[in-house]
Order: sequence, then structure tokens, then C-alpha cells
Amino acid sequence: MTATDPMTTPATAGERAGDEPLLVVEDLTVRFPTEDGVVSAVTELSYQVEQGETLGIVGESGSGKSVSSMAVLGLHDSRTARITGSIRVRGTEVVGMSESKLRKLRGNEIAMIFQDALAALHPFYRVGAQLAESYMVHHPDASKRDARRKAIEMLDRVGIPRPDRRVDDFPHQFSGGMRQRAMIAMGLINDPSLLIADEPTTALDVTVQAQILDLLQDLQREFNSAVIIITHDLGVIAEMADDVLVMYSGRAVEYGPCKDLLVHPEMPYTWGLLSSVPDVTSDTNARMIPIPGNPPSLLAPPAGCPFHPRCTHRDKVPGDLCATTLPELLPGGRGGSHLKRCHLSNPDAIYEAEVLPEIAPDLAQER
Repeated sequence: MTATDPMTTPATAGERAGDEPLLVVEDLTVRFPTEDGVVSAVTELSYQVEQGETLGIVGESGSGKSVSSMAVLGLHDSRTARITGSIRVRGTEVVGMSESKLRKLRGNEIAMIFQDALAALHPFYRVGAQLAESYMVHHPDASKRDARRKAIEMLDRVGIPRPDRRVDDFPHQFSGGMRQRAMIAMGLINDPSLLIADEPTTALDVTVQAQILDLLQDLQREFNSAVIIITHDLGVIAEMADDVLVMYSGRAVEYGPCKDLLVHPEMPYTWGLLSSVPDVTSDTNARMIPIPGNPPSLLAPPAGCPFHPRCTHRDKVPGDLCATTLPELLPGGRGGSHLKRCHLSNPDAIYEAEVLPEIAPDLAQER
């Protein structure tokens, strides 16, 4: 995956259809008019995802992670959401697509695993019936027997014990981990090209979380699906993602290959996320440092850099630049595909000298 560079010339329609990645999002903006004003949930977001790769989208609650991914699936009500920009799946434009075409796209080309499996699964229908229905929507020639057989097969592939019996259970009869596995089975039952996992390990204990992440990786290799995993947990990102997109206040604030971004982050907000993660392998001198303040209101986002009211390094930028001018998403000090939205001229040096010694003293000494 490569992030869309603001200086890149857009390809022609013919070139896009043949050469572009599986998913291309360009200048996506999602706004919701309300009685109190317009909520700018996502602003000018661009990214790409290649077949078979994993993109991790990370940020605090309200940063626009789920809203942007729901736009990819066309799940926003056109009567209440104002969506501009472009979302292309295999060269086909999703923004403005009719509901009938969107229904064919969902589940077949793109599927989503929601974070609350108990709310996503219908409580009045058996798990197997819901999986079978998902299959029959995109395979109209399949019989009910074929669909049931497919549902049992998928439950078995995601590790549900005795799937031929559990297929007739209701969602409340499954444990939390089993419900999440059932959601994964539903997402993959039609072999989609892109799977969006929205906080798939929320509310699960750490052992089950690890099992779910391992399962997703195994199934991704089996189906060669592209995966977008949405989370606030950088531990999950480190384990699964090829590339990472950090979002704040509805905007992309840093993007890069996973290892590069986690080892050499260049945006103070990313530093804050890393500082907030407990490291059980570090020495006892390592500190977990929370990000001060609260995320901004999307009804009235701050001028300039959206993170500047909470940034403890804004005094290192000359003048009033952080409070008045929105930084562009441009290549960082190491160049390549690592992009950052920040006015700091030497973020790598600041991170090495000030941030890393506080959050990982052993690692700072090794460097």
C-alpha cells in the first residue's frame, strides 16, 4: 500500500481500472449536518490498500476510523450524511452508487466484522440461518441445503467446535469469542476481496484476543484477502499490519510501513499513543504517559494543527504556526512512503532525545 501523495497526478479512468490497487480512497470527506452545526467526521482522507495486504487504522475514539470505513461499504444514510471524494473498489466508484449495487458489493467484494458481535447478530435467528442467508444473497442459485452446508463449513474453519450442532444455536448461546468467530465466518463466507475488521477484539480477554488475531491472519493467507483493521491498540497493529494510518480529528496525521512508523514515529500524536501503551517486557523504570486533554469537538475543530491544543512540543515550532496553519501530509525526515502532518522540523531527534527515554529507557540506551 502507498498513501496518496498530494503531489501525485491522478490517473486517467482507463489507467485506474487496470493498474490501481484493490481499494483507493481519495480526498474522502464525511460530514453530518445537525441542529448544533456540521460534524466534520472525516476530512480529505486518502489511502490505498493492495490485495493480500493489511492496513491498520489507529486513533482514539472519535478520530474517524469507523466512519471512514463505513463509507467504504456505503453504510451511511445519504439523507443524513454528506460524502465527497472518491472510493474505488477495483476501479468501480462507490460514492454515489445505487443501493441495489451496494448490496451486491457488500459481503461479496467487501465485508465487515463489527466490534460488537452480539449487537450485529440478530438475536431472534439462529447463527447458521444468518450465515446461510448471507451466502444465498450472493448465490441465488444455491439451495437452502447448500447454504446450510456452507455455513457449517465456515463455522468449522473459524474453529467453532461441533459446527454441525452449533449451527442451530442462537447468538446468546455462544460465548463472546465464539460470536466473534461467527462474525468472521459471516464476513468470509462469500470470499470477499477486502475484509474490514472494526475493533474485532474489543471486550474479549487477552487469550481470546490472541486467538482471534491468529485466526484472522490464517484466514487472510488462505483467502488472500486485503484487511483493514481498525483499533486503538498499537499492540494489535504491531502484530498484524503491513502499513499504519494514524487518524486524529478526522484527518490522517501519520502514515507509514508498520515497522518504520512504530520505531521512528514523527508525529507527536503517535508518540502519545505509543506512550500510552503498557510494555510488560520493559524495565520497571518505563512509564506509561497519557495524552493530556481530550479529543477536539468535530463540530468546531481547532484552527491550525488539530492536535496543537494537546501537544506538549508545540513550543518547539517558531511563531504561531501550530495554532494558525494546518500542516500538510508530507514525507518525513526519512523520506520514502512515511508521511507525517506536523510542523516540527526535527521530530526524529526530539523523539530519540526526549520521548523514548521516558517510555522505553532500555531501548533508548541501546540506540
